[in-house]
Amino acid sequence: MTQASSGAWGEAETRFFYELTPERILDAVEATGFRPTGRCYALNSLENRVYDVEIEVQGEVRSPSDRFRVVKFYRPGRWTDEQIFAEHDFLAALAEQELPVAPPLEIADDSTLALVEETGIRCAVWPRIGGRIADELDEERIRRLGHLMARVHNVGEYCDADSRIRLDPDTYGRENLEFLLEHDILPDSVRDSYSALVETLCTTVDPWFEAVEYQAVHGDCHIGNVLWRDEGPFLVDFDDMVRGPCVQDVWLIAPGRDPEGVHLRQAFLEAYSDFREFDHASLRLVEPLRALRYIHFTAWIARRREDPAFQRVFGDFGTERYWYEQVASLKEQLGLIQESAWS
Repeated sequence: MTQASSGAWGEAETRFFYELTPERILDAVEATGFRPTGRCYALNSLENRVYDVEIEVQGEVRSPSDRFRVVKFYRPGRWTDEQIFAEHDFLAALAEQELPVAPPLEIADDSTLALVEETGIRCAVWPRIGGRIADELDEERIRRLGHLMARVHNVGEYCDADSRIRLDPDTYGRENLEFLLEHDILPDSVRDSYSALVETLCTTVDPWFEAVEYQAVHGDCHIGNVLWRDEGPFLVDFDDMVRGPCVQDVWLIAPGRDPEGVHLRQAFLEAYSDFREFDHASLRLVEPLRALRYIHFTAWIARRREDPAFQRVFGDFGTERYWYEQVASLKEQLGLIQESAWS
């Protein structure tokens, strides 16, 4: 697979990303080998810029989706080319095992990644996949997801994901805290308390993470990243693929702590065990992973605070109320983790 050349990201690339015009989008699609009709629709995506683009089709059209391609423009500086190709290769490996995912299309020189001329922005093209997002998961659906995720992890165990982020207390905890401190994101009113909570939390769970196996996992497999089709679940959005413990793809699908949530997680793991053995000791990582997600999500917003799209969606970010809620959430998580450590 040919890789697009990587380089340093600067203000120019970021400006082009914020100001992607319909003309640039359509020109980029045409440069990848497709002929757009001119119809282009923005899809719901904050991290990247994603568009549903109608193209001219030669030959038989079996469904309306055949007339469209989904084009993702990657946020500058988020991933290196090597990391993007790791995502694409993971999807290709899953598709080879006939698992319900959509790998990106080859678009130029046998590559799945293209450089948009004069912008420094990378883009990739996917087929359009239909489906619906479930409002909630019942036991039948959770069991189907358990079967699917076990098969995904069977593939991920042998995928090369060395270039992707390793999900642990350093990367999702301490490094994000360091960013918030270095860029004076934390207000004085919570700076010490927030920092102490993150440090205590990470130190407490460091040994827990050393005891688990790491491999390629989806990384962000919540209910919104599962489409339901007539034939069953279909996994989308592998953008946050990480090297992590398999339990990361378990707790996000069944995140509840209440009896119903615990029951669904058990049903998921029963189905999972039909295709793959699960390390039940790793369930102690559920609350630490939840806490690390809180920290990571806060730093994720902070790194993109100049993006107009983020300013519209996260209008309360940085307010006193926002930070007090973050401190309260981390206190609750630390209490649950410390209680678990002594149980």
